[in-house]
Amino acid sequence: MSQGPKPLIQNTKCDCGHQNPTGTVLCEACGKPLTEEAEAQPILEMRYDGVARRSQKVNPGMIDRVWNFFSSVKVAIYLILLTLIGSSLGTIFPQESTFLNIDPSVYYKEEYGQLGHIYYLLGLSHTYTSWWFVLLLVMIGASLVICSLDRVLPLYKALSRQRIPKHMSFLTRQKVVYQGHVDEDGADWVERVKPIIKKKGYRVRTDGGTLLAEKQRFSRWGPYVLHIGLIVFLLAVLGRNLPGLHMDEHMAFPQDEPVHIKNTSYYLLNDGFKVEFYTEDDMPEEFKGKNKVLPKEFQTQAILYMCEANCDDFDKKPQLVELTRHNIEVNHPLNYKGLKAYQFDYDLTPILRSVSPVLINSKSGKEYGKITLSIDDPQREYQAGEYTLTLTQSFTDFGLGDNGKPVNLSPNPNAPAFLFLIKGPELPKEGIQYFYFPKQIDKERFNQEAINAQLAGGEALVQLDVRSMDDVDFSESTTYLNIRVDKAMPFIWIGCFIGMLGLIMGFYFTHRRIWLRIDNQTLTLGAHTNKNWFGLRKEISAILKQMNIEVDEKSLENNRGTKHESN
Repeated sequence: MSQGPKPLIQNTKCDCGHQNPTGTVLCEACGKPLTEEAEAQPILEMRYDGVARRSQKVNPGMIDRVWNFFSSVKVAIYLILLTLIGSSLGTIFPQESTFLNIDPSVYYKEEYGQLGHIYYLLGLSHTYTSWWFVLLLVMIGASLVICSLDRVLPLYKALSRQRIPKHMSFLTRQKVVYQGHVDEDGADWVERVKPIIKKKGYRVRTDGGTLLAEKQRFSRWGPYVLHIGLIVFLLAVLGRNLPGLHMDEHMAFPQDEPVHIKNTSYYLLNDGFKVEFYTEDDMPEEFKGKNKVLPKEFQTQAILYMCEANCDDFDKKPQLVELTRHNIEVNHPLNYKGLKAYQFDYDLTPILRSVSPVLINSKSGKEYGKITLSIDDPQREYQAGEYTLTLTQSFTDFGLGDNGKPVNLSPNPNAPAFLFLIKGPELPKEGIQYFYFPKQIDKERFNQEAINAQLAGGEALVQLDVRSMDDVDFSESTTYLNIRVDKAMPFIWIGCFIGMLGLIMGFYFTHRRIWLRIDNQTLTLGAHTNKNWFGLRKEISAILKQMNIEVDEKSLENNRGTKHESN
C-alpha cells in the first residue's frame, strides 16, 4: 500500500512536548522514535543519537548539494584513494626536484626511454607540486572540515542536553536491555544503585525513579580530534608551497668562494673539501678487482655567513658576518636555526675562477699592465697602463651559431670567453675589438689569434697573455649540498600528534551510557556503547548482582527482531 507523498510541513513535535528540528529521527528530549523508519527498527540507530544534520535536508539548494557532497564519508574515502594512487605514481621515477642542472624534457627520455618521456609529458615528474595533486589535498581538507561540522555540532548538542527520563520505546530498543520486578519504591532503588554505578567510573544523574549514567564521553570526540590533526597536517603540507616556508635545493659550492643561498640572507663558503677513497685492500668484496674508485668518506669544511650590507647591490661586495662553522659529512648536516645543509655530491675537477693576464704589444713584446678578470663576475672596465679595456660581451660557454655568430651554449662555465673594446696609444681612435679565452684549450680550439687578427683588420696589435700559473686562480673542488629549510615541519608534527591523540581517544576508550526507569515497581534498563558490547553486558550484570538481581549477561542482549529468544 502506497504511503503517498510526504507532507510539505512535517510535524516534529514529540508527545513529551519537545519541538525537534526537521530531520530529527529520535526526540531530542525523551528519545522516542519520530519517523516511521525509526519506529520500524527493532534496535535504534544511535550513531548521532538521531539528531538532525544539515546534509539530510529534504529540499537542498546549491550550497546544500556542495555541502552534502563533501560531507559524505564515501566521497572522502574516494578522494583519499585517488590521492594515494597519485602519490604512488610519483614514485615510479625520480622527481625533478631531486636533480641538479638537468633538462627534464631530455633526461627522462634518455634515462627511461619512451615510458619516461610519457611520464614527463603527463607531469608526473613533478607530481607533488602539480595542480591536480594540490587540488586533491584541498578537496580532502574541505571534506574533513565539512564532514566534521556536519556531525560534531549536532552530536555536541545531543550529548550536552541529555534529559534523564527516557521514553519506554527508547529504552526497550537499545541493544542491551533488562526488565524486571523490584520490591521497593523506584526513587529508593535508584538511590541505592547510584553509588554502585559510580564505583564503575560513571557520572550519575537521577530524577526521581529515573537514572542516567555515563562515562568516557570524550571518546566520542576522538574521530573529530583526528580530523583536526589531519586538517593541520594538510595545511602544513600545502603551506610548504608558500615562499619562505620551505626550500629543498641542490646547490654547487666551489671551494673558497662564498655562495649566496637564494631566497635567504645566508652565504655558505666551502672552506675546504677532502675525500678519502677505498684502497684495494679495504674495498667491499663486491667491488674488488673491478678497477672501481669508491669514496670512503668525504667532508666539506663549511662556514655559514649572514649578509648584513650590500646584499642586493650587485655592484658592491656584500658584507658578511660569520655565523658558524661545521664539517659537513653524510648524515652529519650543518644545522643553523632551521637551515640545514646536507652533503650530497662532489666534483674534484678544478674550476677556473679568475685569471690575471698582461696586455702586451704583439710586435715589440712590451708589457703595459695586468688586469684581474673574474670568470663569474667580470668588471665593466679595466685599466692596463695607458690602455682602457671595456668589456662589451661575455660568454660562459662559447660557441658558434648556425649563422656563424658567437652564442652562449649553456650557463655552465665550460668555455668562458670575453670580448673587449681596447683603446689607447698606437691604436685606432675608435679602438679595436679583442676576444680573450682564459683557457688555453679554448684558445687553440677557437683559434683566438685568427679571430683577433680578423677583428683588427689584418693583425692584432695587442694581446692578453698569462705569464705564469701564479696568475691563475682555480677552485680545486666543488661540493654539492642539499639546502633545506622547512618551517612547516613543526606544524606537520603537531598535526600528527593531534591525529594520534584522536586515534587513542577513539580506539582505546568507549562511551557507555545506562538509562533506567522504574514504573510501578517494574525496572526497565537500556544501555548503549559505541563498541565492546560484551564488556558493557558484563558490567551491567555485575551492577544488578550487587542489587540482588541475578541475571545472565548474555540474556541482556536485546533479541528484538533479528535474534532468537534466550532460554
